[in-house]
Amino acid sequence: MSLHIEMETLREVLLVRLQGELDHHTAETLRNRLDTAIKDEQIRHVVLDLEDLAFMDSSGIGVILGRYKQITARSGEVFVCSINPTIYRIFEMSGLFKVLKYKEHVSDALDVLGVA
Repeated sequence: MSLHIEMETLREVLLVRLQGELDHHTAETLRNRLDTAIKDEQIRHVVLDLEDLAFMDSSGIGVILGRYKQITARSGEVFVCSINPTIYRIFEMSGLFKVLKYKEHVSDALDVLGVA
């Protein structure tokens, strides 16, 4: 399976919807697309919609943590939303919830960031 990446810029917020598998085969593509968007669009916050993400391995964790570091260096925030139970467990076990903000729905994260 592959990874489908959909991105939308809402002022200084990058909304990213992921569908499929985020693994060592697809992580580099996501990393490059996020890095380009963050730099070119002058993004300060990222909201990751993971509702349709079926699988994620340590490569995916690395991509997310790397973008977290970029965004927090800009005094921004990273939210993860709509996580299915399998991916939620990965986030719990890896400790990602200790650094990333979780909202059940994308609209909740966008409300917090003032772009709903």
